Amino acid sequence: MNDCFLAAANGQRAAHTPVWFMRQAGRSLPEYRAVRGEGSILDAIKKPDLAAEITLQPVRRYGVDAAVLYSDIVVPPHAVGFGIDVAPGTGPVAERPFRSRSDLTRLRELEVTDVDYVVSTVELLVKELPVPLLAFAGAPFTVASYLIEGRPSRTYQHTKALMHTDEVLWHEVMERLTQHAVVFISAQLVAGARAFQVFDSWAGALSRNDYDRYVRPHSTRLFSAIAESHPAAPGIHFGIGCDHLLESMNSVGNKVIGLDWRTSISGARRRLGPDTVVQGNLDPALVLAGSEVAREGAERVLADNGGHEGHIFNLGHGVQPDTDPGILADVVNLVHERTAT
Repeated sequence: MNDCFLAAANGQRAAHTPVWFMRQAGRSLPEYRAVRGEGSILDAIKKPDLAAEITLQPVRRYGVDAAVLYSDIVVPPHAVGFGIDVAPGTGPVAERPFRSRSDLTRLRELEVTDVDYVVSTVELLVKELPVPLLAFAGAPFTVASYLIEGRPSRTYQHTKALMHTDEVLWHEVMERLTQHAVVFISAQLVAGARAFQVFDSWAGALSRNDYDRYVRPHSTRLFSAIAESHPAAPGIHFGIGCDHLLESMNSVGNKVIGLDWRTSISGARRRLGPDTVVQGNLDPALVLAGSEVAREGAERVLADNGGHEGHIFNLGHGVQPDTDPGILADVVNLVHERTAT
């Protein structure tokens, strides 16, 4: 098996800098559109053969060094019957958002049997993949924001209102969602995934004080629980627009800190320590600008890393649906060629 990803995630020298892309499973691939079918992504995820095929497609197409499970961060609350779906073109939508203590009854604890289809998908994949499989889950805050707002938000007004007006209930919600994430990630690791990423995509909407008080304790419990049960699985912590939270987000027990395109790799290491393992951070918009621009951007990311062993190359956010797959392939080839040892 190609172990470049695992080596880099542990700060060790690899044959080349490993590459994978957030949202690489599906999104822009024509072969994805050919098999995806109609309906919600949550319906597709419940079909292990289909979900496994979609996970494999970018590995075949690009030669990336890790596969990421075709899944979604709202699978756990959906699986326990909260009442949330993913609307095409919009994102997660809850017809009845979480607004009061009575809504906790719709957010019961997650059991492994609730996501047996995810376990089946992972078991299929580990028999075929030539690279490690990444498990993933949404961080408690980001999932909470979808449940409380009822849909993607720019202001997070209901989420912040609950946080500041009923702190006891807020922490109960976060504890429940932490339990969901731990069970969900653990189930994937037990089934054969080798590493995991926690997406706290919208944590950047918070001040550092609010993050430290209302969010960081729960993310710390999440990473600690996984480290205790799966100590060999490196964990990646990632968020968007989180430069002001960098030190806090890197303090929760993760082995790798994911950077968006706003935070330089060299700057992150100056703040966090020279041995920090980082993931990122090509601006996804540069991939949309053509192969030459994307390759030049990738060269700058590699230069910023300065040959450090602890680097996983990725975009600074997910692959956009209108991305040309050929340009992503060019980026993978460039990174592999420039960093081969």
